[in-house]
Amino acid sequence: MKTTRWTASAALIASCFTAGPLAAQDVASAGAEPEAQVSEQQLRSTVETLVSFGTRHTLSSQTDPRRGIGAALNWGAAEFERYSKACGGCLTVVMPETTVQGPRVPEPTRLRDVIAIQRGSERPNEVVIVQGHIDSRVSDVMDFISDAPGANDDGSGTALALEAARVLSRHRYPTTIVYALLSGEEQGLLGGKLLADYAAKQGWTVKAVLNNDIVGNSCGSDGFCDSAHVRVFSEGPRADLDDRARAAQRRDGGENDSPSRNISRWLADLAASDGDGFAVRQVWRTDRMGRGGDQIPFLEHGFPAVRFSVSVENYDRQHQDLRTENGTVYGDTIDAMDFPYLANVTRLNVRALDRLARAPMPPSPVAKAAVQTFTTIKWDAVPGAAAYSIWRRRSDQPAWEAKPVIANVVATSAKLEGVRGDDWIFGVSSVADDGNESPVASAVPGGGYHPLAGDDAE
Repeated sequence: MKTTRWTASAALIASCFTAGPLAAQDVASAGAEPEAQVSEQQLRSTVETLVSFGTRHTLSSQTDPRRGIGAALNWGAAEFERYSKACGGCLTVVMPETTVQGPRVPEPTRLRDVIAIQRGSERPNEVVIVQGHIDSRVSDVMDFISDAPGANDDGSGTALALEAARVLSRHRYPTTIVYALLSGEEQGLLGGKLLADYAAKQGWTVKAVLNNDIVGNSCGSDGFCDSAHVRVFSEGPRADLDDRARAAQRRDGGENDSPSRNISRWLADLAASDGDGFAVRQVWRTDRMGRGGDQIPFLEHGFPAVRFSVSVENYDRQHQDLRTENGTVYGDTIDAMDFPYLANVTRLNVRALDRLARAPMPPSPVAKAAVQTFTTIKWDAVPGAAAYSIWRRRSDQPAWEAKPVIANVVATSAKLEGVRGDDWIFGVSSVADDGNESPVASAVPGGGYHPLAGDDAE
């Protein structure tokens, strides 16, 4: 990447952290839960509009008012502005920008993201991000001329992020929600890097990144269908660990306890608690085999991030020229999508964003149990936390126990008498006054919100 600039005035960027008018309904008066306000019809309409731009390839026209990446990005920004007007100016729309060149970008090229910032009323620097990539492609990743509808990849994730903004901007939260439309994903995760760099430059404390990429179909290219699950991918060992943290992790455990992995566990529990039959299938790897997504640049910054993707991919309908061969239809067109399924994934994202934006940050706990018959756990106080819960699981078990070892601890330490820590992984969650609870942070190296959290080396 080359010269990066943020396309907003200093006053506009400052306004991201200035409270907007409270014209929209607050949560108490808004009626139904936010996820109940998700509209399948609106999702379909958004994808239809995205497809109408012909191609959204990153190397396509930046200036044509009707075709190409420039027109699509400008339309996305206008949609965010429309939602902001409806909520009394509660969203600040910013378009981070840079110039890129590389293996899939042969000439210096303008790269823009579109983000809408809904500032939190109490802890605006705590941020949760929901995103999808707006760019599209066909079989040849360098072909920016041919029609590339990108209905599912990733019109679905883009529509989800826009719908989340439409619904959640009607409510108010103590922490900030960022809605993002990224470009350059197909050319090398360039828009994800642009936004991750922007988040770091702003000094945001990123609570979670929910990356949605290919979330709008339920049947695969082999005819197998599954509309009851969405996959959530999460890294194991953290991408940003240094040598000291890796050595501590080899000694004390933590390979399965990154913040991202615990967000995945939290999302699975959240989906199960709804009782609607739509469930998370956790996939414990950073992304699909041999492939990647825009969550990865955030992980490299040390920000917790997961990827949502369909339970069953249809490879005939992604990264393909539009054609029919031997009776098989190829191409990422809208007719292969399942909009009730996309609505379910959107509802789960909205539910998660609503809960995360109300909850405090997870703590960064440290457990000590070496050569003793008890375990002590300590953590620093977390802004916005009224209490904490302590969790455990056996080291060979995938999930935290159904109930905390101790719930609603007001102190910032606990002693577990008779609990020999060698056999357990411990964690701590933060609980707000209204009962909204953060994901668990594991008390092992790399398990907290900085790389050495949980390192009990003397």
